[in-house]
Amino acid sequence: MSNVSPSGPPMASSPLTRAVLEIDEYASGLGWDQPARLFALVDTARLRAQEPALASQLGLGEDATAYTPIEQDKLPRGKALDEFLGTIAWPDAVAGCALTVERLMLPPSAEAQVPQGMSEKQLATWVAAHPDRQEVRMTVAVLRNGAREAAIRLREKDSPTEVLTGPDLVPGLAEALAATFEG
Repeated sequence: MSNVSPSGPPMASSPLTRAVLEIDEYASGLGWDQPARLFALVDTARLRAQEPALASQLGLGEDATAYTPIEQDKLPRGKALDEFLGTIAWPDAVAGCALTVERLMLPPSAEAQVPQGMSEKQLATWVAAHPDRQEVRMTVAVLRNGAREAAIRLREKDSPTEVLTGPDLVPGLAEALAATFEG
């Protein structure tokens, strides 16, 4: 596990948005064509109180953000993301979780062109060949209390000032992450 560097994503209003932007900045520093990465979000104040040595090792001072993202082990290769997320159960100390993943997306104007009846693999191949496709990195976070936030960065506009944020940008992935806290 490694801590995401607290080096300064753009200021955001909510602690969850700040955590998402921190993870986005960390992922950006690793470059593109990266595997999906999963993070536990822990309450920074609770971590400092309960694990002061670990908090010190992670460099979490009094000015640290409300949630500290802690990267988890690599996701298993060859397993569908939704299947993998279905196997996760978080301990009580984890306040939320986040996932960063790269995908190809089409603009809404291209959705009407999508051929019907294709398998998931055929659809992925079709999207990859489409001239209007966009490579994006999505970072989605959810808290146990149901709060959600997402950040989307286009590869062609790879800049911290060009990151789109909002709670409803990637609802399917947010639902899958929220399900890791159920049961």
